[in-house]
Amino acid sequence: METPTAAVAGGVLVLFGGALLFWCAAELRLRHRLRRHGVPVTALVVPDPVPSQVLDPAPLLSYATLPAVGAPDGPVESAAVLARPRGRTPLRRPPQLLPGSSVRVCYDPTRPAQVVLTGTATAASLPLDAFWIVLGTSSLAGGLSLLATVLR
Repeated sequence: METPTAAVAGGVLVLFGGALLFWCAAELRLRHRLRRHGVPVTALVVPDPVPSQVLDPAPLLSYATLPAVGAPDGPVESAAVLARPRGRTPLRRPPQLLPGSSVRVCYDPTRPAQVVLTGTATAASLPLDAFWIVLGTSSLAGGLSLLATVLR
């Protein structure tokens, strides 16, 4: 491979691998924090209102947030939230996430639209997490090796 081509390919692979690993770390950290410190509730999988989103593997969830504590001079009410969970990227929606089923989730009380699945649904995302981490690591390693051959 010629030197300019190797340098450009190495730079692109390093940027892609680094960005992918950064995204994976941020996503895993967010999901871990929500599972540990989020508010657990039961959500209902609802049908998608937009026909083009029916094939989206991340289901649309409806759940009620807990009442706000210490709301100044106002009624204390819970709100219904529609959100899609973080970390669901399978090609097909699993049968336990069909519309009408209920699932356990944890949400962030400061941002109720940030929600993750808990329970048995968390094990399904582990192979995909490992795939993205391996892809990012191999891209970063390949890019660094190309750049190392250019600099020699």
